[in-house]
Amino acid sequence: MDSTEHHDTIDLIGPSGHNLRVAAWTDVARDDQFDRIVTDLDDVLGLALASNYEYPSRYSIWNFGFTNPVLMFQSTDRSFIVKALSERGRGVLAFMHDVLSALPELSVEALDGMGFSGVVDPLPADADFAEEDRTRKLSIFTVVRAMWQALQHPALGDFGLYGAFGYDLVLDFEDIAKRMTREDDQRDVVLFIPDRLFKSTVGSEVGFVTNYEFTYGDHASADHPRVAVPAAFKRNDNGWSDIRCDHAPGEYEAVVDRARGEFLAGNLFEAVPGQSFTTALRSTPATVFRRLMQTNPSPFAFLMNLDQDEFLIGASPEMYLRSTGRKIETCPISGTITRGADPMEDAEQVLKLLSSAKEEAELTMCTDVDRNDKARICVPGSIEVKGRRQIEFYSRVIHTVDHVVGELADGYDGLDAFISHMWAVTVTGAPKAWAIKFLEANEKSPRRWYAGALGGLTSDGAVNTALSIRMVQVRNGMASVRAGATTLYYSDPASEERETRLKASAFLSALMEEDGSGNGKDFAATPKAGRASEGYVSRGLNILMVDHEDSFVNMLSNYIKAFEPSLKTYRAHTALSKLTKDIDLVVLSPGPGRPADFNTNATIEKAVSLGIPVFGVCLGLQAVVEYFGGTLGILDEPRHGVPTTVTHENTGVFAGLPQDISVARYHSLYALDGAIPDCLTVTARSVDGVVMGISHRDLPIQTVQFHPESIITSKNDMGMRLIRNMLEQVPAR
Repeated sequence: MDSTEHHDTIDLIGPSGHNLRVAAWTDVARDDQFDRIVTDLDDVLGLALASNYEYPSRYSIWNFGFTNPVLMFQSTDRSFIVKALSERGRGVLAFMHDVLSALPELSVEALDGMGFSGVVDPLPADADFAEEDRTRKLSIFTVVRAMWQALQHPALGDFGLYGAFGYDLVLDFEDIAKRMTREDDQRDVVLFIPDRLFKSTVGSEVGFVTNYEFTYGDHASADHPRVAVPAAFKRNDNGWSDIRCDHAPGEYEAVVDRARGEFLAGNLFEAVPGQSFTTALRSTPATVFRRLMQTNPSPFAFLMNLDQDEFLIGASPEMYLRSTGRKIETCPISGTITRGADPMEDAEQVLKLLSSAKEEAELTMCTDVDRNDKARICVPGSIEVKGRRQIEFYSRVIHTVDHVVGELADGYDGLDAFISHMWAVTVTGAPKAWAIKFLEANEKSPRRWYAGALGGLTSDGAVNTALSIRMVQVRNGMASVRAGATTLYYSDPASEERETRLKASAFLSALMEEDGSGNGKDFAATPKAGRASEGYVSRGLNILMVDHEDSFVNMLSNYIKAFEPSLKTYRAHTALSKLTKDIDLVVLSPGPGRPADFNTNATIEKAVSLGIPVFGVCLGLQAVVEYFGGTLGILDEPRHGVPTTVTHENTGVFAGLPQDISVARYHSLYALDGAIPDCLTVTARSVDGVVMGISHRDLPIQTVQFHPESIITSKNDMGMRLIRNMLEQVPAR
């Protein structure tokens, strides 16, 4: 090490009036530093992250890692433990104890030697909150946020919290009951604070190690040497050598069939069930990681030693969430086909993939839901699809990928964005909450870390995380590989089962032997422009969005907020109490199931009695039809995530729009023509004759059966133009 760059000492402010003093300096690293980190992770705590997959404007090539961190945070449900991993961590531990003890929402035990524990207080039984505030709901993330914010200082850069976030976190976020039995040792979050970070650009002649020393009160890390934090991998000599699946033959196909029944009923329009393959790990975690780096290049390779004989090894193709400054971005992946034998066959496979209406519908749904996730916490009008159906090559499959960005609204940060996206639709389904309930009821084993996220929350306020898929979960010497397939109504159960095995195959091979698959080349795509809403002058309308638990609610809210920002979103059971004479407009959101599932009659009855205008979307149309005495039918074939041409009467919300417009349909229920009451009039129909718009003849009620907020309806700004028409017809007070 022949070069050292010294940094100023930085004080992090503690609630007790004491500061955590952090001294940081950077040395030139040894040439083999990253490889040494990987090797050591077989025996000590820490992690290695790497990207050996480059994509312009999205992914670059780098290595990053550390061993022997000074502090570890872990949680299960609402309980947590914070412990120093060596004497060097005592000051940071005392600082974090002061930080968390200052939060009234937590019950924190006294600091005892090398650690302390705590519990997040339960929510009051009568707690309710707007959907815009859901990311600040009291949860284990209240603890994570406090720790992250306590470490934030722009001069500290990459310093921060690093680790893994488990799948079960979403169950608390969405208030979904667990139906599968969890193992006693399951954890939901494991995060480390390091005192030494390695970082390099692959191919560069130099890498760098940043060192940190901490002083808090009487505790100074410089008084103690760096020591190993042992957590050695142990082979399971009693484990089986064959690969066993958690589904018996035919069981996975049966799950897909059950999902298709949910699609037909209108309860779901996409689901991503998985199955798990398990065997004893005969190699070491570091060996498997190196194999994956060679055979399965990816933007997010990782090796984590999480203690308790638990390791995560993977090569994820999908960004979970990246936040830099006010910008957030994601890259939903959906649409899959096998690699060809050579570049010529690859090209033929790409053409097949891009020509598949089913694969396009898969990605459309994923991106629509992803935009909805952002809409909860983004500036109205800032969400853009920067890349559409871009091609990415991996060792055995080709994917289509969208690139979606947004700008955080005031009052939100990167952790809000992280929470709002739990978990990616590409690994759950949609409507997301109902899809997660379906998976909890139908999968054969808990996901643990699979389909969660991993990465870092850094001191400069950034979030950089990958979706934890295409990975090996190692526990007690047994290695499990889990894979899922995106299922739609049009899915073939046997084909979806084969897709899960194809996705898992490269990782199962890495457990056994080298994999010689080749790599493809990248294809660029032209960015797509976002929509605009110019010339509209807000009238200060007070709007209530009734959330029927659909995965489009926040995007619909976001569209409306681009014109009228005074909108609040509440789930149906809470919205009824918020519906008062001060509301200017009630919006009935889309939703799974039937109107009666959300007691929509009570909402409409109250709005009508108060003389408040109503705008209904999808389930909102169906609710209006039933309220006024009409009847709903079920389509012979559900229409989910596909474009449909609609003709209209050029009145109401359709005024001034082209006669034929392309819209997105996501429904199975529809209004029966022969049973529409006289007080309602049909304002639009699809090319196959299905009612697409209804308004009341005397009351200020208008509805559409399609989704104005979908990317399909966004062509030529049709969705935003329709929303503007709707708002301009709301009477002024």
